[in-house]
Amino acid sequence: MDRPNRFVARVEIDGKEELCHVKNTGRLRELLVPQARVFLEESDNPQRKTRFDLVQIYKGEQLVNIDSQMPNYLVREWIEAGGLFPDVTLVAMERRYGQSRFDLYVEHGGKKAFLEVKGVTLEVEKTARFPDAPTQRGVRHMRELMRCLEEGYEAFLIFVIQMKGVDRFQANWETQPEFGQVLRQAADAGVSVLACDCRVQPGNIFIDQKIPVDFCREIR
Repeated sequence: MDRPNRFVARVEIDGKEELCHVKNTGRLRELLVPQARVFLEESDNPQRKTRFDLVQIYKGEQLVNIDSQMPNYLVREWIEAGGLFPDVTLVAMERRYGQSRFDLYVEHGGKKAFLEVKGVTLEVEKTARFPDAPTQRGVRHMRELMRCLEEGYEAFLIFVIQMKGVDRFQANWETQPEFGQVLRQAADAGVSVLACDCRVQPGNIFIDQKIPVDFCREIR
């Protein structure tokens, strides 16, 4: 398997090479490697240039979900099932605030909250890290979440680690020190920063447990 660009990968299926859409624009360098075992999702759209979506990859024996659209829906289902708030009255996706559009807006117990969700696929020595490539959009979201607090909203930043087998979450200081700095500022300002791992099975994924968030600077 190889990746000609960030949108597609060449995958061997029954001895034949097939060009597949990659549902994640991150670098994924530690995942998209030759001989990696993958799971594909077949599209029912005959107009598409690619027949399959690449959605899951084995890293050794650990299955990792790479579908970047999935974390938002996982968090929505988790919230609706009472996983974060016990008394939810409204859950809406894609709500605009200031210069940003947050992934979720929730009303619960008379309170109003904006939530931003980040999918995590990078793991180094049992530590999940984000981002795997610099993201100014992610930094802007954190600054906007701090502004939400100033106007009386609750603000949450949720990192969905799309695998099991990690002990903690940490900003990827080596790739983008600014992200780690602003993440720590956001937490100090009162933004609730959470990380959750997932149980991943072939063709299936769901949020499992909360994982400790480490705000310390660590560059190797």
